Amino acid sequence: MIEHARKYSTEQRSHSFSWRLKVSLYVFLLLAGETMATLLGRLYYEKGGKSTWLETLVQLVGFPLTLPCYYYIKPEPSKTKSITKETTPFLTLSLVYTGIGLVVVGQSVLYSFGLLYLPVSTFSLISASQLAFNAVFSYFLNSQKFTPFVLNSLVLLTLSSTLLVIQPDPESSSKSSAKYNYVIGYICAFGSSAGYSLTLSLIDYAFEKVLRKHTFKEILDMDTYPSFVATCVVVVGLFGSGGWKMLKTDMEEFKLGKLSYILINIGSTISWQAFSIGSLGLILEVSSLFSNVISTVGLPIVPFLGVVFFHDEMSGVKLIALLLAIWGFVSYAYQHYVDEQKPVDTNQEKEEEEMKLYQPEEDAQEDNSHIQA
Repeated sequence: MIEHARKYSTEQRSHSFSWRLKVSLYVFLLLAGETMATLLGRLYYEKGGKSTWLETLVQLVGFPLTLPCYYYIKPEPSKTKSITKETTPFLTLSLVYTGIGLVVVGQSVLYSFGLLYLPVSTFSLISASQLAFNAVFSYFLNSQKFTPFVLNSLVLLTLSSTLLVIQPDPESSSKSSAKYNYVIGYICAFGSSAGYSLTLSLIDYAFEKVLRKHTFKEILDMDTYPSFVATCVVVVGLFGSGGWKMLKTDMEEFKLGKLSYILINIGSTISWQAFSIGSLGLILEVSSLFSNVISTVGLPIVPFLGVVFFHDEMSGVKLIALLLAIWGFVSYAYQHYVDEQKPVDTNQEKEEEEMKLYQPEEDAQEDNSHIQA
């Protein structure tokens, strides 16, 4: 039994290492994709791009890039097929993927308008409110509890976003100079954060209650099918509104040229797909809360890059908002760290109890051997 316990401990360490490796990869994809996608999206608007439909489409249309990954997925053992048929019927999966896809469409449209009307630094700071929304949605959908650290984070993130909307002189850019445009951008950015947090919580709920599997295939499915639904909706909107007629003019009037126009949109598509895979991977391996927390890690990066590349002004109010947002993130992350330590301690206690239970049996065997001798 001692040898069995040691073997289990070794397997557990091996599993932990592979798990950390996967989580590290997903974290990298999420942060790199999020940062590049936000900066390229703002660059598109900054240099003369006008199509919010196109900016929405590039967030969704990258799912075919990961389709070849299905080829490398090993088939599951036959014993799980009966369970899959009972728990995830086709109609249920269709409703889940369609519902999530429609929520993603709304969130992506709001994101495009928010990025159009706001400087990239302001937009990124407002996006930090997604942690507050995630706490609320996770409370109802994912059994997330409110703790003092979570409540502290909610207050700080709310103050951070409020400071940005009440600052006296909203910054101007090539696409946003009027005050009402700034307010529209603020509302859209706020709505985008709420939509993103709702999407994460719904995906987390679907993984735990509907799919009930933790495999890479489920990540690909959750990326492919909702993105396909969302892409179809956006394409219908693009052609139904007549926005497709303006794409040629949009490309010709782009300040950096046609080639740069194409490369920027291709880069945005790839970046958004990397972000999507990273986000879904973290939801599957950890939780929607952790995925949202890691997404907020990029919070200080984008505003400072916005100052460097787009000459956004880092005012005193915006700097205070940044510090409050970082403080809120640290408080939220610390609560997640505390939650993650509890299962570890429980497992260690169980192992110690098991070792104590088996110890008397070994002592009894030794006594019997002495008596026989």
